[in-house]
Amino acid sequence: MSRREEKRNLETIPVGSLGIIPLEGCKALGEKVDNFLVKWRTERESEHKASLAFAGYQRDSYILSAHVPRFGSGEAKGIILESVRGTDLYILVDVANYSLTYSLCGHENHMSPDDHYQDLKRIIAAVGGKARRITVIMPYLYESRQHKRTARESLDCALALQEMVAMGVDNIITFDAHDPRVQNAIPLHGFETVQPTYQFIKGLLHHVEGLQIDSDHMMVISPDEGGMHRAIYMANVLGLDMGMFYKRRDYTRVENGRNPIVAHEFLGTSVEGKDMIIIDDMISSGESALEVAAELKKRKAKRVFICATFGLFTGGLTPFEKAYEEGLIDRVLTTNLIYQTPDLLASPWYIDCDMSKYIAYLIDTLNHDASISDLLNPNERIQSIVTRYKNGELEHLA
Repeated sequence: MSRREEKRNLETIPVGSLGIIPLEGCKALGEKVDNFLVKWRTERESEHKASLAFAGYQRDSYILSAHVPRFGSGEAKGIILESVRGTDLYILVDVANYSLTYSLCGHENHMSPDDHYQDLKRIIAAVGGKARRITVIMPYLYESRQHKRTARESLDCALALQEMVAMGVDNIITFDAHDPRVQNAIPLHGFETVQPTYQFIKGLLHHVEGLQIDSDHMMVISPDEGGMHRAIYMANVLGLDMGMFYKRRDYTRVENGRNPIVAHEFLGTSVEGKDMIIIDDMISSGESALEVAAELKKRKAKRVFICATFGLFTGGLTPFEKAYEEGLIDRVLTTNLIYQTPDLLASPWYIDCDMSKYIAYLIDTLNHDASISDLLNPNERIQSIVTRYKNGELEHLA
């Protein structure tokens, strides 16, 4: 990256010796993050590198060895195999990784979000208050869809945040929280929800040719009223118009725990002949996103790109394969913040947006107790990459 220095210029004394514990479901992402940190800290010139405050600053790996063995009954315990005394500790957890299994009285059980969250608590408990500071990086915020009470029901996300704080967690970093207001449950502690807008734009520009980034040729779409702020931000930084669908529901019936959607109604200007970017926080079954894509195609939209931070694909990939073959969608972009199946990564319509460098920047900066404000607002980087695309300077990766 000749245009801007890759490693950040951090001159302050680190909070403590850096330690990273990626839980089993987050190993691949944790190793990528670690590689960036090792590289940057080897290259970083600092006159203080040899001083006592920088002891252990430059290492071959910042990953601390920890694991969660299970008994035959399915019960478990967290073990940390290295000293964590005085460390600035970052624990990475992917609560959506259902690919991991464990034995429960001879039966194979897939790990649920509850299991992952419980393992996170086990590792925090194993630290035993010895770390200088604990930051939990939980890209998919546990129970984040259960963020408000509409009847006599539990507020699981708020409870989980309070529980982590009570156990000694200082900061929680998540990505694209379903509703950032859940942080009101822990108002005196650090809570950051990070948007991957830059990575989506970068993914599109690197993999798709012939994009004309102006309001005559492109539009940003919010598939529902809840995600408007994402679409507004992306539309504003790219200088585009935005449109919105709202879900008309039948409040007289309940199916699968929710009121069924009757229709998707569109609010916005004409989409005819324009490329569409549908942006949302997650693809669950993908039903809504594909219905929105079909509605846009009915209105003569040109190409349809779906961007979602978390690709859960709970209904499998078949609906997306079918939509791609029928020409309803062109590309789907999700991040590697949660587990991706090999089939998804091999799909011709899929673009993987790698977040490991971004997480490494956050960890590196926070370990130096420096401000992450510029990382949380990527407007400058977005403008720079769009300019390079328009000038034909970007490498095309399709």
